[in-house]
Amino acid sequence: MVGIPSFGNADTIGFVVRAATAGMVQYFPDLKPILVNSDGGSPDHTPRVAITAESPEYIEKIILVSPKHKLQRITFTYHGLSGKGTAVRALFEVARELGVKAMVMVDSDLRSIAPEWIELLAGPILKGGYDFVAPLYSRYKYDGTITNAIAYPLTRALYGARIRQPIGGEFAVSADLVQRYLELDTFDELTARFGIDVWMTHSAINEGFAVCQTRLGAKIHDAKDPAGDLGPMFRQVVGTLFGLAGRYEDRWLKVRGSHSIPEYGFERVIAPELVEVNHAKLVDNFETARLSQVDAWEQILSPDQLARVMSIEIPSEPTAFHFPADLWIRCLYDALVAYNRPGIDRERLLASLTPLYFGRTAAFIAETIEMTTDQAERVIEAVAREFEELKPYLVTRWREMRAEAGA
Repeated sequence: MVGIPSFGNADTIGFVVRAATAGMVQYFPDLKPILVNSDGGSPDHTPRVAITAESPEYIEKIILVSPKHKLQRITFTYHGLSGKGTAVRALFEVARELGVKAMVMVDSDLRSIAPEWIELLAGPILKGGYDFVAPLYSRYKYDGTITNAIAYPLTRALYGARIRQPIGGEFAVSADLVQRYLELDTFDELTARFGIDVWMTHSAINEGFAVCQTRLGAKIHDAKDPAGDLGPMFRQVVGTLFGLAGRYEDRWLKVRGSHSIPEYGFERVIAPELVEVNHAKLVDNFETARLSQVDAWEQILSPDQLARVMSIEIPSEPTAFHFPADLWIRCLYDALVAYNRPGIDRERLLASLTPLYFGRTAAFIAETIEMTTDQAERVIEAVAREFEELKPYLVTRWREMRAEAGA
């Protein structure tokens, strides 16, 4: 089964449906293919396009010759809290009811998906015995800033798993893991929105399922400028991640260092699509927050980190802006601890952390503006290692918090 969550994607979902249809029939001829669209009440014709999009001609000939390949398509409008997570949970329920062997999930705004993506995602489950498959793809250096600054290095430092795209959007899940997802009680309001991808990844790791990554080439989609579009997504992803860290503290407190994750498929050298970023706006958002968020920061950050944040100079040119990586890591660790402190206003915490993320993103852009994407990737890797090296700081702060709470 291929599941596609959607909302207002009539311009792109037809291409995704055609590629997914071709992939299921072409690469898994012995299995019955089904495509399911879980829509959030799109104001355009997204569901109709998902159902009526024609398959490639050669796939139609295969279906005509062999009726067992007859593809089923289902579209429905999910109910409940509006959000990607709710759409995906509905897909889990359909997958369970249908008894699928593997469920592949792809975003509805993809412009780089190819039929082979279905084999690359489902193959490790159907052929290799894995339960969870995360994507590996080439992305422009400023695409996926939440992944690069938070989701990847924290996944690596907390749980020791070097999953490069823990919130990538394209995944595959075994029947056993689908069942487990539907049993977990950690699915909350943040997960129901954009926290779903990191929830899937971290739940799979912590519940003991076999995890791997698959090489998909370049991801080309409707990328978002972190200065203007990613605030709500940031809060939902980070809130989910922080909440799960509280749930699985017994696991990550024991982890030291990290290990590589098995990779499936061949290396693909494909240039990713450029993403425009409003660098000056990121710096402005950080500077403005130092007036409006200082009270909140006092409740979250240690005195030393707060003093360092408040002393950051604002240059006349964004390319000269500097927010040290080690300061960002300590601030993020402070926030993770504070998020799990009894009585904390979590919504306020996440809102106040967002401009710090803007500041670190602006600094990363300043550091890498003259670099290629490959060179910038080496900077991301170096910072991820620094997350691991500074983990004792997190452990100490965490244990202090638990002692104060009497836990």
